[in-house]
Amino acid sequence: MTENSSTAASAPLVGLRVLDISTLFAGPLAATFLGDFGADVIKVEHPRKPDAARGHGPAKNGVNLWWKTLGRNKRTVTIDLGSRDGAELLLALVAEADVLIENFRPGTLERWGLGPEVLHDANPRLVIARVTAFGQFGPYSNRPGFGSLAEAMSGFAALTGEPDGPPTLPPFGLADGIAALATAYAVMVALRGAEATGRGEVIDLAIIEPILMLLGGQITAFDQLGTVQPRTGNRSVNNAPRNVYRTADGDWVAVSTSSQSIAERVLTLVGRPDLVAQPWFGSGHERAQHADELDDAVGAWIAARSTDEVVRLFEQAQAAVAKVLDVSGVLADPQYAAIGTVQTVDDDELGPIRMQNVLFRLSGTPGGIRWAGRQHGADSAEVLAEIGVTPEQLAALRERGIV
Repeated sequence: MTENSSTAASAPLVGLRVLDISTLFAGPLAATFLGDFGADVIKVEHPRKPDAARGHGPAKNGVNLWWKTLGRNKRTVTIDLGSRDGAELLLALVAEADVLIENFRPGTLERWGLGPEVLHDANPRLVIARVTAFGQFGPYSNRPGFGSLAEAMSGFAALTGEPDGPPTLPPFGLADGIAALATAYAVMVALRGAEATGRGEVIDLAIIEPILMLLGGQITAFDQLGTVQPRTGNRSVNNAPRNVYRTADGDWVAVSTSSQSIAERVLTLVGRPDLVAQPWFGSGHERAQHADELDDAVGAWIAARSTDEVVRLFEQAQAAVAKVLDVSGVLADPQYAAIGTVQTVDDDELGPIRMQNVLFRLSGTPGGIRWAGRQHGADSAEVLAEIGVTPEQLAALRERGIV
């Protein structure tokens, strides 16, 4: 396999082996985050039913483009886990692994003879991350579910959209992405526990929960005050002005005033120090009650100026503003370029391709993209040879549809 950017031997997760037997987004993306920092991630897919993520989104020349990011830094192997011989192959892989990530409906692994007890018999130190829509128990646990249901159930959709419009779901896998971050964090916490105790454990992560945690103090506010936060469009109930405004060029810019000092700078910049002097201006929550007046002042000032002038004057005033970018704007933005947010990767199928870089920069043990998502089963021979499967045995397993 071709490595496209060097991940030094000192990368923090080198030596960690992760079995990714999950599908679609939350589980696989968590494994991607671990692979980005050196973990040896083995992606296990059904021989005849590849991960459905390979069919999501646009493709070029029959090659799925989202998979190139989601499947990066993973070796791909095919095993029919529902067969007895396939289960035995997985247990042999488990014996040499540190982490297993799965997202089958509760009870599926147990039905295949691969429940946590069996997995821990094969490797007591194994960390097992079980990622499902609703968790491993409870009245909804056996329902099929995806991130969109979590965005609905968590309260996110109820908060999103215009006040007189319907609840709005995001046009991308927001809840799955948040759950993936939470899963990667949970895996590292559990690995630290395994270091201390010598025993692995089971992570039960419900996709409906991490996104709920990020929605702020709404549960406590309802519990103590009986209040339900309404939909406010691009406004905030916590501060104002906070919105998107159109410039004279027809571009949109976002303005935020989460701190009092920034709010004062913005209104002074737009020529309205009289509003800063109002008694209600000293509280973000009270400013939000006067959002119409504040939006009128800021919006009129921005509408009379070019985008470059607005950004320049905000920057001079040390006030917070940003252009609303689409993906073409992201790729052209100098800040993203300066911090290396987008990486070019040499791919065996498509040649040079660009994708998001690793999530953060470490000064001493950086991560990296070693290769983009590989073809279905590309590494089966290599991975299975590592657990003693000979070429003759591999051929027989392929003939029977096990791999």
